[in-house]
Amino acid sequence: MNHLFDISGKKAVVTGGSQGLGRGMAEALLESGCEVVLIAHSGEVMKVAEEYRNKGYQCHGVQGDFSKREDVYSSFEEALKLLGTIDILVTAAGIQRRHSAEDFPIEDWDAVMRVNLDAVFIQCQLAGRIMLKKGYGKIINIASMISFFGGQTIPAYAAAKGGVAQLTKELTNDWAGRGVCVNAIAPGYMATEMNTKIMEDTVRNEQISNRIPMGRWGKPADMKGATIFLASPASDYISGAILPVDGGYLIK
Repeated sequence: MNHLFDISGKKAVVTGGSQGLGRGMAEALLESGCEVVLIAHSGEVMKVAEEYRNKGYQCHGVQGDFSKREDVYSSFEEALKLLGTIDILVTAAGIQRRHSAEDFPIEDWDAVMRVNLDAVFIQCQLAGRIMLKKGYGKIINIASMISFFGGQTIPAYAAAKGGVAQLTKELTNDWAGRGVCVNAIAPGYMATEMNTKIMEDTVRNEQISNRIPMGRWGKPADMKGATIFLASPASDYISGAILPVDGGYLIK
């Protein structure tokens, strides 16, 4: 059955691939024999890509600021020049802003929506055009537990992640019949940079940990299996799914 999960030689783009969950997902693709372009805001992405090349992987870095629409387009074009084509897209870039809804600055709303939703659509559209011509492709978006419930002090993030889940379903309706599968992973509470403030809040941390049936927060490595599954032929009849990777948090 190994052929079902064989993605060796595939060309992949991972946004937000220099740290956190994006890096864990990119690493899974690299370990499975893909050539991968990491796109990230920080120049650190070049160092991360070099680290992987030094380990023998085919990895490239592209710097792009997704708060700037022109960078969303130009970074994808640069990635495409490096790869020649694209078989797999992972849209893991994201930001967070926290304020009560009544005080939420409109500037923060705009920033979150630009990075967490607008850029996701644009990257999906650009990749989809290429994949549709080939009649095959895999797009993996990053939804959230917040795609299922409302959250608190994160109205922009909640709206964006709800949008990512719905966008994933809409793109499936448009593209699945033409060979392009579009799914999303909904991570649970993950021990990453984005959640540092929550992890440092001992009361909130304990509340979350107690609700997770597996008894621990997730790690970037916990995203690897779902990534390979959704990127591989094993999931060729799956599209429009929002797959929780949450240690059971959602069902408790």
